[in-house]
Order: sequence, then C-alpha cells, then structure tokens
Amino acid sequence: MSTTTDKGSGRGLEIRSIDYVPLNERHGKVSHIGPLWFVSNAQIATLAVGLISITTGGNLIWSLLAIAIGVLVGTLFMAAHSSQGPQLGLPQMIQSRPQFGYIGALLVWLFAYLQYAGFNIFNTILAGQAISESINFGSQNLWFWVVTIIAVVIALFGYDLIHAFERYLTYLTIIMLALLTIAAVKLTIPAGAYNLADFHLVPFLGQLGVAAGYQISWAIYVSDYSRYLPPSSGRGTFRWTFWGSALGGIWVMFLGAYIGAAAGENFETIASIKSTADQLFGGFGGIALFVAALGLLSVTALNMYGGSLTLISSIDSVRQIRPTLRLRIITISITALISVVLANLASADFLANFNDFLLLVLYFFIPWTAVNLTDYFIVRKGHYAIAEIFKPDGIYGRWGWPGIISYLVGFVVMIPFFSAGKLFVGFIAHAIDGADISLFIGLPVSAGLYWLMTRRIDVEAETRMAKEEADALEAAAHEHLLP
Repeated sequence: MSTTTDKGSGRGLEIRSIDYVPLNERHGKVSHIGPLWFVSNAQIATLAVGLISITTGGNLIWSLLAIAIGVLVGTLFMAAHSSQGPQLGLPQMIQSRPQFGYIGALLVWLFAYLQYAGFNIFNTILAGQAISESINFGSQNLWFWVVTIIAVVIALFGYDLIHAFERYLTYLTIIMLALLTIAAVKLTIPAGAYNLADFHLVPFLGQLGVAAGYQISWAIYVSDYSRYLPPSSGRGTFRWTFWGSALGGIWVMFLGAYIGAAAGENFETIASIKSTADQLFGGFGGIALFVAALGLLSVTALNMYGGSLTLISSIDSVRQIRPTLRLRIITISITALISVVLANLASADFLANFNDFLLLVLYFFIPWTAVNLTDYFIVRKGHYAIAEIFKPDGIYGRWGWPGIISYLVGFVVMIPFFSAGKLFVGFIAHAIDGADISLFIGLPVSAGLYWLMTRRIDVEAETRMAKEEADALEAAAHEHLLP
C-alpha cells in the first residue's frame, strides 16, 4: 500500500480514479465491505421503498414478504458486481468497455451520472430536513450546504476515509434502528395486517420489483469500494456485500412498511420517523433523525465519489486524459454543485416529478447489469486484458456491438412493463393495474442475447494477452502512467 499523498488511496487525498490499482497498493479487510453497504442501505431514502405495497392496497404481511424476496433477489446481482473489484482492480463503470466498447460505454455512463447527481438532490434535501428538524437550528437550505461540503471532503479524501466513516457510523445506525424498531412495535396496526388470506397480486409484484430494482441500482457503485482489496478477496467480497446490503435494506424497508401501515394516509417521511421515535422516550425523535441524516450524508459522499469516476470515464472516452488529483477535485466539485443548487431550487412538484424521472433512469441499468455480469461470469469468466481497456484501438474496440445491441433490445422489451408514476406507464403494466415487472423481462432477455452474440469470442487469446501485458500494467500503474 502506498503511504504517500500522491499515490493510490494512502494518506492524504486519493489520486487514483478510473485507473488500475496495482497489486502493491491493495489493502484493507474484506469485512469492511459489510458495514459500508449496511449503512448505505439503512437510511431514510430506503425507508420509503418499503411503502409501495402498503400505499397500493397490500396488507403488511405480504408487503414484508415481497420486500424480503425482492431485496434478496436484487442484492444477488449487486453483490456479484462487488466481487469484480478485487479481481480487476478497476472502478465499476470503466468495466463496461469490454462489453460496450471504448466509446460505446458512454451509452450507460450518461445515465449513471444522472443517477448519481439526481439521487444526491433527494439525499441532500432529506438530510437537510432531518438535521433542521432534529436540532431546531438553522434553515434547511443552510444544512443543504453544510451536508454537501462535508460530503465533498469525505469524497475527496476518498476510498479509505469513506470506508472508515461507514464503519464507525454502523454502530450508531444499529443502535438507532434497534431503538426505533422497539418504538415502532408500540404503534397500532390496522386489523387484518397479518392475514395471509388477504393476498393481492399487483401490490405484491410492485413491491417485490421495486425492492429488487432498488438493490440493483447500487450495482453501478460497488466495485468502486472493493477495487483496492487483494485479488484473493473476491468470494468474501460477495458475502460481505450481500449480507451487509440485504440486512440494511430489509430492516429499514420493514420499518417503512410497518410505520406506513400504522400511519396510513398521514405518513410523511421525516415527521413519521420523529413521531414514532418519540414514543420510546422524549427527544429520541431528534436523535434518530440526526443519526439518519449522517447516513444520508455518507450516501451523498458515495454519490459524489462515484459520480466523479463516471464523469472522468466519460471525458476519457472522448479525449484521453490522465486521471490526476486536480481532475478528481474538479469532477467532485461539479457533481456536488449540481446537487446542492438543485436541492435549494427544488419545489414540491419538482420533487414528485423528478422522483418518477429517477425511476425511469433506474430502468437503464437493468439490461446493463445483465450484460456486464454475463460477460464477467459466463463469457470471459473474469479474465480481461486490463491494459486494453484504456486503449481506444485496443482489442475491445471503440464500439462493442454485442453489448450495445443486447442492451437496447433488453431495454425496448421492458418498455411495455414500465410503471413510472405520472411520467410513463406501459400498456402491459397498465393492464395489470400498474404492477412493474420489467426487471424480470429485461434481465433474461439482455443476458441471453449477449451470451448468444459472444460465443465466438476468443477468450483464450485475450487471457494470453493479459498475461503478456501484466508486468507492464503493474509498472505503468505504479508510476501512474495509465491511462
């Protein structure tokens, strides 16, 4: 591990971004992945995901079952992406080049960046509201700026600080959630909430699909936070990512469904959490909101970090650049500025419509995750000529047509199944009362088509090339000459 301020993820500001992490800089414990993904999921924005079935006519018991199944299914894909980090030593989105091509990968990077910046608008607003409500000091807009500035600092220091921040925050979060769960048990739940005979297919499928899709949406992040681990950490990375993310998501979504069932039409995210927590003891509502705001702050930092990597990747596809510290500072600042300015300008109507827009953006990653994972686990089995990923005229080409075609076909066949609020509802989704099962259409179609179109790839030749270039790759990365 490098211990200077100008290399890798050692002391000081992290300089590496989209470039390969050499073996001599690999460090850390695989167990650190678990707390990071637990806290990332155990926050206020996740709580609202557990309300889908309750608000569309489902009862509590079937809502909880749909959440559990959806989270477990979605997290399988997300954790599979995480295991790529130690093997390849690359951030997540740059790994799209072998499937989509040096320039073709821009197709998904655009939507990835929209997701990073867009979710940060919501995270910033919720964190500002939670802090303002918890300590009764300062305006929400003031706290928008405070949250953003702190998140920028965490993102700038990068990988190691993000992991450390999440680890310590895990203890606070578990204590807060345990107490909030005890408080929630005191709530009055409507009659029939646990009646297994009261099953409604549409709310069940809607909740299952949204919970699974929410977990898959983390797929564009995960290798960013495992790429400094030693290559031998792959399997452990999967387990720690899976259980950290799944437990955090299920716990908080369960709380959302439970509190939502008790509150009915009176549910409001910040107010309902506060009033529920205060039932345990006076003042706990403010404490719970403050801890929850710290969780949102940590996710905001993750979005800035990942948004920076995606923006650098996009620029590099148009014009080759050297990923310097200066470039990291600029791209993180741009990402932060977009989210904080729009957070300050956002109205209630804007937020309602933009939420639907972000749901549409998430659809773009379902066929991507299918293509990426099929390529990694089935087609190339984890063997890539990494140095070629950084060459516009390398073996992966400028345009990866099997990936692009599989992605577009998978996306198109999903459209009739989309159910994105007021913005768009596909005709099949409309026929089944708005249930969104697009996830279960796009995944197999894109994966199967990509597998069929890549059966003639000479993986052995690519593997030989990777071995031939391995020493030069390590030397160049050590000297920070890539790309």
